[in-house]
Amino acid sequence: MEHIQGGVCAAKGFMAGGVHCGIRKNKSKRDLAMIFSAVPASAAAVYTTNLVKGAPIYVTQRNIANGVAQMAICNSGNANTCNADGEAAALQMCRLAAEAAHVKPEDVIVASTGVIGQPLPIEPIANGVAPLFASLSDHGSAEAAEGIMTTDTRLKEVAVAFTASGITCRLGGIAKGSGMIHPNLATMLVFLTCDAAISPAMLQKALAENVKDTFNMVSVDGDTSTNDMVSIMANGMAGNPTIDGEGADYNAFCEALNEVTTTLCRMIAKDGEGASRLITCRVEGGKTVKDAKLAAKAVCCSSLLKAAIFGADANWGRVLCALGYSGADMDVHKVDVSFRSAMGIISVCEMGAGVPFSEEDAKTILLEDEIEVLITLRDGDACATAWGCDLTYDYVKINGDYRT
Repeated sequence: MEHIQGGVCAAKGFMAGGVHCGIRKNKSKRDLAMIFSAVPASAAAVYTTNLVKGAPIYVTQRNIANGVAQMAICNSGNANTCNADGEAAALQMCRLAAEAAHVKPEDVIVASTGVIGQPLPIEPIANGVAPLFASLSDHGSAEAAEGIMTTDTRLKEVAVAFTASGITCRLGGIAKGSGMIHPNLATMLVFLTCDAAISPAMLQKALAENVKDTFNMVSVDGDTSTNDMVSIMANGMAGNPTIDGEGADYNAFCEALNEVTTTLCRMIAKDGEGASRLITCRVEGGKTVKDAKLAAKAVCCSSLLKAAIFGADANWGRVLCALGYSGADMDVHKVDVSFRSAMGIISVCEMGAGVPFSEEDAKTILLEDEIEVLITLRDGDACATAWGCDLTYDYVKINGDYRT
């Protein structure tokens, strides 16, 4: 497996693009994105578990219930959530996209992101869909990634190549996510494409299992979005024998999927609203995987620890505090904690108690833009990793006037 260029266009038969159609006032911001497969593809998705859901989620759930899709359309600037005519607008987006591409509306994945509770204007989308489809290209992944961004400051795309039965296959993705990041069974907006042949059932199985250890382990601010969705289309154009059960090819697919989604997780956490540092919490020695996950995510979600990392303060007591309320079954008197970055590693707690360390050395380590919190529980052999970011003044500034 190797990283390659191309994002969602790395896989054979996929084109993408993004334009400004007029949903967002800033004309320099793309606000409509599209991904198109030359042939119908196996499709799967996972969605937010927030009881308040964006209208596009309900439409997409129905559209890909048969495991087939051929294109995706997404607007930014408006979430199309909590609107009386929300599903009608989402269905109209599907129809407009389908007409431009000469496919069935039921084969369209639709998504929206932006402000909640404001009616989605269809006219800009109606005017923008045809020019957008005409602009699609096999190098348009970056434009599509820009079209789904809201408060994101960095474009998020990645792709890898892997082999299945000796055939080279490609899997790529784009994502948006910066705030309202605290998922459960899905996260942010993520669009994945693959040219491997895989059945819809195995595709759904792979995606559902994958998010448990990747997107479900990311948190920026503890708020689960109403529009979170991870979708994937696999069109089979690589020419490999169809993956319709477990085995070597399925494992290779899952490894490639994990590489792409893990990379996107890190990109999302590092681009958290106002963030200046990526926090990776690695837990080992957990009694069970569930315990290890609870511990890792509690640490990444701790506002106090996030603030301490922002200030480059090695306040390790906040790590122990988070572990204590995490709900994980552990013996807190056996916990070790270290901080690590490109500048080195420093132990701050052993067997649940503080150890002498240089505050100056700790600050040097914590001033880097990627920080690892390393935790050993000594209760078993289960491990887990979670991703988050520091909590800065800018987070409040961004969200204090997000709507106005």
